[in-house]
Amino acid sequence: MLDWTDRHCRYFHRRLSRQARLYTEMVTTGALLYGDRARHLDFDPAEQPVALQLGGSEPQALAECARLALRWGYAEVNLNCGCPSPRVQRGAFGACLMAEAPLVRDCVAAMRDAVGDAMPVTVKHRIGIDRIEHYGFVRDFVGEVARGGCEVFIVHARNAWLDGLSPKDNREVPPLRPEFVYRLKQEFPQLRIVLNGGVRDDAQLREHLRHVDGVMVGREAYQRPWWLASWDRDHFGCDVPQAADAQAVEDAMLGYCERMAAQGVAPFAVVRHMLGLWKGAPGARAWRQAMSDPRHRRLDARGLFEAATRARVEAAGASLAAA
Repeated sequence: MLDWTDRHCRYFHRRLSRQARLYTEMVTTGALLYGDRARHLDFDPAEQPVALQLGGSEPQALAECARLALRWGYAEVNLNCGCPSPRVQRGAFGACLMAEAPLVRDCVAAMRDAVGDAMPVTVKHRIGIDRIEHYGFVRDFVGEVARGGCEVFIVHARNAWLDGLSPKDNREVPPLRPEFVYRLKQEFPQLRIVLNGGVRDDAQLREHLRHVDGVMVGREAYQRPWWLASWDRDHFGCDVPQAADAQAVEDAMLGYCERMAAQGVAPFAVVRHMLGLWKGAPGARAWRQAMSDPRHRRLDARGLFEAATRARVEAAGASLAAA
């Protein structure tokens, strides 16, 4: 979810669900150790619980970044062993690390030593790489990495093809095999196994939860964010939902946009993550177009939100009149 789940996206999603754990986009160890740490690590306390997702393959560098995650107050630090992009492979991390389970074990052990019991160290990975399609590969990977102290594995139920497929195609072409993830839970009942990949509706989510400890949802939650508003009630047992309605969420995000604008953040940097908020409602398309219209970039946050609301209401009214 590079360039997607930044702090503004996470603040928006937290307006929809209190309980869902949010993850940062992947941040490389080099960016944290030698770059602008605050830019990569700062987050609003309202985002909690939030996990820092790291990309790297050097145990001591990852250990230092885990200490930074602890210092910044993250609820979890996650090592990404699932990203198949060529750029990530050139850095010798991401999905290619699945071919080096002992190294991943050592990375996890170093991170665990750095933070102790203060926060969990988790691993996100695929069920295989390239044409290695037998279950034994992912079983052995999980077994080896668990020896380093990892107790939570987030498993994207597809292979990662490291050559010949784009990152987009890697999310669609390799077949989904959720049964591999189910088997991991059966063979490692002491571990927490979370399934990722291809989850698009509540029926799928509920079915997966019959077999594993949790489900991670990425792009579907981003593109259809109002789905998150039902999760606290349907999956966490909360009587009162976080979000009353889409208008309440929009009002909260206007206040956030104005607060960010005072820090020099352009409104579109925030609202680009909200474009699916009214999806399925009358006037949603007009609202989305107004929010993303380049001609509105000169407006302040309040002006932008008012223009979008006006477009939505007018389009909804026209639709009713036509009916």
